[in-house]
Amino acid sequence: MHYTAQDLVAQARAVIEEIDSERLRALLADGVPVIDVREPEEFAAGRVPGAVNIPRGVLEFQVDGHPALNFRTDPHLSHRQDPVVLYCRTGGRSALAADTLRRLGFDRPLSLAGGYTQWLDAGGAVEGA
Repeated sequence: MHYTAQDLVAQARAVIEEIDSERLRALLADGVPVIDVREPEEFAAGRVPGAVNIPRGVLEFQVDGHPALNFRTDPHLSHRQDPVVLYCRTGGRSALAADTLRRLGFDRPLSLAGGYTQWLDAGGAVEGA
């Protein structure tokens, strides 16, 4: 059986949690890490304040070593139980990324529904633009 990219995104959305901009604002206030899975050029053009850039293409290889997620001083405490928010331009790549993190053992990967575009439309703050 062959799938389209849209099929894969739909499958991911069926097993992950998507959040809206209001929920993202609350999570940002609580210090939850936010990962922008867009390409570096997109990230440089503007991002959610405090977001770190780990492009979708290297996420699986870099997520465990990134200081924003691996900030615990006790090596026995794992960041995998904590929520982490992912976003991209419109929400497709971040849904796939959240599903990947779920499969890697993260308990609470969250994807921003509608992505950075929706964040902007909702009047979200922007950094680096």
